[in-house]
Amino acid sequence: MSEKKPNIIFIITDQQRYDTICALGYPHIDTPNLDRLIKEGTHFTNCHVAGASCVPARASLFTGLYPHSTGILKNADLWRHSWVELFRDAGYHTVNVGKMHTWPLNTPAGFNERYNVENKDRYLEGRFYFDEWDRALAANGMTKQQRETYRARDDYKESLGAFDWELPERLHSDMFVGGMAAWWVDSYPTTEPLFLQVGFPGPHPPYDPTTEFSADYMGRDIPIEPVLQSDLDSQPAPFKSMRIHNAEVDHDSVVHQLDPSPDARHKQRAYYLANVTMIDKKVGELIETLDRKGYLENSIIVFTSDHGDCLGDHGHSQKWTMYEQVTNVPMIVWSPGRVAAGHRVDSLMQQMDIVPALLNYAGIDTPGIFESKSALAALEGKEWQGREYAYCEQSRDGILQDTEFMTMIRSKDWKLVHFLGEEFGQLFDLNNDPAEVDNKWDDPAAQNIKRIMLDHFLFWRIESQHHTRDFSREHR
Repeated sequence: MSEKKPNIIFIITDQQRYDTICALGYPHIDTPNLDRLIKEGTHFTNCHVAGASCVPARASLFTGLYPHSTGILKNADLWRHSWVELFRDAGYHTVNVGKMHTWPLNTPAGFNERYNVENKDRYLEGRFYFDEWDRALAANGMTKQQRETYRARDDYKESLGAFDWELPERLHSDMFVGGMAAWWVDSYPTTEPLFLQVGFPGPHPPYDPTTEFSADYMGRDIPIEPVLQSDLDSQPAPFKSMRIHNAEVDHDSVVHQLDPSPDARHKQRAYYLANVTMIDKKVGELIETLDRKGYLENSIIVFTSDHGDCLGDHGHSQKWTMYEQVTNVPMIVWSPGRVAAGHRVDSLMQQMDIVPALLNYAGIDTPGIFESKSALAALEGKEWQGREYAYCEQSRDGILQDTEFMTMIRSKDWKLVHFLGEEFGQLFDLNNDPAEVDNKWDDPAAQNIKRIMLDHFLFWRIESQHHTRDFSREHR
């Protein structure tokens, strides 16, 4: 392996569940290029994000701190800085193509170059910020498919956000981002070491694959868990009211349904998976371009997502809950000769734990204030215990309106969801109830484990506040 600093290719999708990659044990989807990265690299089966929506999750990943430490608790909270600055200062040429979701949207955040492509259906914050994709559509005389155009459809309220992309395939957001990333690698004079962040906007809704991909998946038998009434009845009040809110307000072009038909759920899931396959195709093309331009031999590729999507599971739309469908995401690291090949790691992991390992490979010291714990040993194929607990946080926002602050604490065996100032919550025995449908919060037999986890929650927050006491608003 070269002694040169490795190139870092950091690929992050938006809202991609763990069960969306064939090589991870889900044969209902085609992902040959991600399968290759898994076969030749290391993957983590139990990687959890620290935020239940885009910006808290991404800011945690790109700062090495929990949302409560950064103060970045919901979308459009101020976020201007990231550890990408450390790579830039160490001599890396740092480039972003696609979504980062900083706020402001175009803040440098450590990048020498940014080619922003943000949400597909940007409607509230940044509605009239024109990104690279907006400009490309305009230059081609096209009008973006988004909420205002979808609302004119007769089937809008029945579609659950699933629509065919009817414009040229090259102008689909994920095709565009993948194509632009490959174009940059092909066109820019070779520059090493390179830090390239590629942010795909999908499979975040609207679920909008081209017909070539959607038609294939519509004919497939896709496993979808039914929603149990007992599950709905046992959910905390903020989740019950959020379900109604999401059925009344079309966030991201999705009109949620409280009791969707099996056909509607199948179409939504099919379109979502088809979008993942589109992304996989562009990942493969990017890898080919990196190889052709001489970058790949000394590169580390990371593939992950900012959070998942319930897709109707548990009766919920998108994120803003703490179910596994939201917090558990893919984490794949590939670098033959540097990272263990064909290595599966089941230890509990916080997504930001990958960062100290990347810094180590680049010869950069990990800042002492970071709350991440290095997964370097796991990447080297050594025994790695991982974490005893992983955490996820979300504050009140325009969607989760009926609680001030929500925190998940998850061990290997149990998950607890705490709502600030409330007597209710969620507690799941993950060994006996992996589907998270039997809420044991009020079960007398589970009160001991509930108290143990609540006590740990208190100690964690005290320790975290002390550890990050020197972090200030200026660091956001």
